[in-house]
This record gives sequence, C-alpha cells and structure tokens, in this order.
Amino acid sequence: MTSTNTLTLDTANRMIEAGRASAAQLGVDMNLAILDGGAHLLQFSRMDDAWLGSIDLALKKARTSVMFRIPSADLGDITKPGDTAYGIDRSNGGLVSFGGGLPLKDADGRIIGAVGVSGGTVEEDVMVAQAMVKAYA
Repeated sequence: MTSTNTLTLDTANRMIEAGRASAAQLGVDMNLAILDGGAHLLQFSRMDDAWLGSIDLALKKARTSVMFRIPSADLGDITKPGDTAYGIDRSNGGLVSFGGGLPLKDADGRIIGAVGVSGGTVEEDVMVAQAMVKAYA
C-alpha cells in the first residue's frame, strides 16, 4: 500500500502534464524534472524544441531545491559575494541559485521531492514550476 506522503510515478506524470500545459500556454518549450526526496530522478520531460542546455538546469534546480528544502531562488539570496553562503552553488556537483526549482511538501509539511523547470525566462520557469506543484496538491 502506498503512503499518502509518497511521491508516486502516477502523481509525477500528472504534474508533468500540468507543467507541459502551462508551458504550452506560455508558448515556451521547456524541460521539466521531478526528483524524489532523496534527490533521485523520478520523472523528466523535454518538450520538442526545448533548449538542450536547459536540461541540466532543470535537473539542478530541482536538486538544489530538494537538498536545501527551499525554492532554488532562495539560495540566490545568500550566495552573493560577501554573503554567508557565497560559493555554495559550486558544491554538491553544482547547484542553481535562481528561480525554477520548488520543493514538494506532503500533508505534514515534510519535503518529499522537488520540481525543476528550465527553458523560459526565470519568471516563466517559476510559473510552470508552480503549476506542477499545484498539480501535486
């Protein structure tokens, strides 16, 4: 029996479809990643004309978000030169400190995974990531 606090493949597929629909509405082909709570890839989708270079960014945005339990953009707030975590973005095989990565929380508020989106502007990436998170809930 599957726990209600588990991120399943069926749920991930629904989230990917919500992200693809949101990206299509914006008219932008994107790369969409979903990682589980251990930062392992659960589902990935590259829309037809999405930039190849943003595959890695989508994965790293999700990885950043799940590993630090925050939106990837929040990491950017503390990684500027002179700030407390300057240089941390070069750790863990490379992190991303701008928008497009969002953590996924279960009903009890625990982090059970993350989404990462890349291919549009940062604002567009965040909008699509939010659509994916909303599809989880």
